[in-house]
Amino acid sequence: MKKSLISFLLFFLILFSGNVRSENKDNIYEKIDLFGEVLNKINKEYVDDVNQSKIMDAAINGVLQSLDPYSAYMSPEMYKEMQTETSGEFGGLGIEVSMEAGVVKVITPIDSSPADKVGVKAGDYIIKINETQVQGKTLSQAVELMRGPVGSDIEITVRRIGVKKSLTFKITRDIIQVSSVKSEIINKNIGYLRLTSFNENSSNQVKKEITKFKKNKEIKNYILDLRNNPGGLLSQAIKISDFFLDNGEIVSTKSKRKYENRKWFAKKGDMIDGETMIVLINYGSASASEIVAGSLKDHKRAILVGESTYGKGSVQSIIPLKNNGAIRLTVSKYYLPSGKSISKVGVAPDIEVAENSEEFRLNTETDNQLEFAIKLLNG
Repeated sequence: MKKSLISFLLFFLILFSGNVRSENKDNIYEKIDLFGEVLNKINKEYVDDVNQSKIMDAAINGVLQSLDPYSAYMSPEMYKEMQTETSGEFGGLGIEVSMEAGVVKVITPIDSSPADKVGVKAGDYIIKINETQVQGKTLSQAVELMRGPVGSDIEITVRRIGVKKSLTFKITRDIIQVSSVKSEIINKNIGYLRLTSFNENSSNQVKKEITKFKKNKEIKNYILDLRNNPGGLLSQAIKISDFFLDNGEIVSTKSKRKYENRKWFAKKGDMIDGETMIVLINYGSASASEIVAGSLKDHKRAILVGESTYGKGSVQSIIPLKNNGAIRLTVSKYYLPSGKSISKVGVAPDIEVAENSEEFRLNTETDNQLEFAIKLLNG
């Protein structure tokens, strides 16, 4: 216990002491002493045996999650799993989640994932996993409850805005295939691009599909579908925005240290030569998706159709730790060309088109948002 406590206190001091004013340092040291006293009381008095390692992990995670919903601690096991997930294939339910006001919230289900197929939607609040109530648990604890072997079943119960009763979904865990870019030609004259994430290869894949479309002389209009895209790499959002812009600012970021503030600008050359373009968005469009949608909207380069986006206007870095774990830490905030931050407000569509039924599914006959976009382009 003593060794674990010392490790935590060192972590706490490194994290905060360099940025604390001298008049506040005494108060910080008092809080650290208090924390040590509480841990000692738990160790001596708590009725059951205490897993000291889990307590320390929870304490570190608590420090990070008190900052914002996106900062968190990853144990060595969780960090290893995250690295596997970014390779493009992993086992699970296929949902991106965050913590909001102490409740686990679905940012978006991944396209064609087990969660997507049963009807889990962006904005759902997870209240129960199997028979375990989620309220009061950390995001890491909730994610741990959702993990399990491929092929095993899990039940999640959610609350959905506008629906009186809670909804329960039985989901079979499966291998999640993350295909970043999908394309098709609609009605012979519309080039449709569906972007499901922003990974290392997304911009190359988008460029490849646009090049194919341009060889077809009948294609005069384009749809970029960013619905249920939770984001990803900032660099990819910048490159993909640049494909459709001829000049001007794409996005800027502001950090704690002013010398780290940055701005990115479009290079000359619009890949689709100014052809009419619609961007589809919804509440599941977050982070990098909002950069692309917001930039194109600010430059009046595209018509945004659908629903307001998630509102995640911050950038996180994964910082490895000596124990082979890592922390995910918010290091900057990004701003659209207009100077606006989309944190907590999102990007609003030019034309609002809500999902028209509980049976709504992307890219099916129930997809009234896509249908509206097609009709708009065809006059």
